[in-house]
Amino acid sequence: MCGILGGNFIDDRFDKAIKFIENRGPDYQEIKQIQNNTFAHTRLSIIDLHSNANQPMVFDEILLVFNGEIYNYKELIKEHDLKCQTHSDTEVIIRLYQKYEKNFLNFLNGMFSFCIFDMKKQTFFCARDRYGKKPFFYYFKDNKFIFSSSIKSILELLDKKPKLNKVALSQYMQYFVSLDENTFYQDIKKLKAANYLFLENNTLEIKKYYKINTYKKIKDEKTAINDIEELLYKSVNTRLTSDVEVGSLLSGGIDSSLISALYTNISGKKIHTFSVGYDEYENYSELKYAQLTAKHIGSIHHPLVISQKDFINSFEETLEALEEPHADSAAIPLFLLTKKIKQMGIKTVLSGEGSDEIFLGYDNYAKFLKYYEFEKTLHKNQTNFLNSIISALQNNTKESEYLRRIIKKENLYNGFGEVYTAIQKKKLFKKVPTFKSETAKKDPVDWMSYIDLKVWLGQGLLSKVDRVSMANSLEVRTPFLDYNLVNYMFSIDSKIKVGDTNKYLLKKIASKYIPEKIIRRTKKGFNSPFNEWIQKEYKDEILNLILRVNKQTDLFNETYIKEIYELAKDKKFKQHLWSLFIFSKWFEKEYL
Repeated sequence: MCGILGGNFIDDRFDKAIKFIENRGPDYQEIKQIQNNTFAHTRLSIIDLHSNANQPMVFDEILLVFNGEIYNYKELIKEHDLKCQTHSDTEVIIRLYQKYEKNFLNFLNGMFSFCIFDMKKQTFFCARDRYGKKPFFYYFKDNKFIFSSSIKSILELLDKKPKLNKVALSQYMQYFVSLDENTFYQDIKKLKAANYLFLENNTLEIKKYYKINTYKKIKDEKTAINDIEELLYKSVNTRLTSDVEVGSLLSGGIDSSLISALYTNISGKKIHTFSVGYDEYENYSELKYAQLTAKHIGSIHHPLVISQKDFINSFEETLEALEEPHADSAAIPLFLLTKKIKQMGIKTVLSGEGSDEIFLGYDNYAKFLKYYEFEKTLHKNQTNFLNSIISALQNNTKESEYLRRIIKKENLYNGFGEVYTAIQKKKLFKKVPTFKSETAKKDPVDWMSYIDLKVWLGQGLLSKVDRVSMANSLEVRTPFLDYNLVNYMFSIDSKIKVGDTNKYLLKKIASKYIPEKIIRRTKKGFNSPFNEWIQKEYKDEILNLILRVNKQTDLFNETYIKEIYELAKDKKFKQHLWSLFIFSKWFEKEYL
């Protein structure tokens, strides 16, 4: 796990730019200049600790800077008869490129972003993993090309700071994160997950290399359960490939509990597990459930209890790590937890991201399917039936809103929940930029999984986990996002996946490994008393800051801002206030 940086020019500012990726790789760093191009790398040594695995790596006039882990690199060496001089997964990428040029990405099982510079052909070949675990930012304008794991590194190499990207802001206000190629800076872009970039003769080409296969073929529940369990075992086992200690995050939910239990079974040892909780507002804390699983699997458990003071003291540092507005408040507790893990000398951990999306864990899934069935009934019964239902639900704002969407044939399901439904007629933006989103035409169950896998997980959760953990030089591995498992889950008949409860298939498997009390628990996200703590700490400065920034930008409806602020005091619309607060703090620092 590392940091990468480069460009098609030479500039003294690379010495400063590399400092923004030092936390991603504290073990070794190097800047290399080749043929009027610059390549930089910072290394977190996890596989092959020998110095000959350092980067930038050059073999046979091919240079590579690579961030991530290729879990199946040993199998690839055998399967493709690769002649490697090191024991690293890095060299495997170079050898595959030599053999197949661009056509090797789907051989890789792992998380990655990289850039290959072919000295003979004078081409840049860059790629990002299937689900967006590792970041790849780039700038290409007036024939100047820069790429990096960090937005700040790119900013350091530009003559002036780009303007605010209002499309990214619009996306952020709906999904709490910028989407697709957008960052908050104009002209600085993200390479989308499952895409590669090819630059030749100042012509940039971007293509998608991976698509989930949704062809249905698994219709037997017993077969599905057996296959999933085997795939999970293989996934966890491959993610234990490391020359350093591997820990496991343990939240107390079914996902991390099962991963930790499988890790224990495979390794046959006492593993190190980590969880976070709070010294007040115990309704947010899951420490007792994490401790229950830890005792069951016999792990060496390390709970972290954080206070309001801890939260506030790490607030600014976490925002710095995120680099641009990201409105998931769980970033701060995660920052504190990963900091503790780093201090213990552990460099990599397993985590449970991806399970909710592929095993149907969110409550909204059941809600959507309920209304999907209603929509089919509606086509048969039409107006009279509809009017009677709306009349019966007229006092229920959210239910009526779903029905209204059905009538107007609008999207029913939002990947990150409902946005501003309680104040339908008021607009936060005076002028709202729009963007085109990719639509997955699948059956409703696949569609839900796909949208959340692509949007909320791929661009929200994974970006948070990567930036926060790597700020503390910690690699996070996600067994549920092994592409073999993801593909298999989309091949299972939807009726089997839905079952009679959320995570139906996963619970069948988990019952063999973790306490029944954990399996039966009502789903609870990674929450924190963020609203209570910022209200106590910052008080009216929250509103003052937002209004101060808005006077400069004139982006938002001031009356609406004030109403959101008052509602958040009563624990309503607290996430929306948080989003405005985080954006305003970032904007004031960057542009005012």
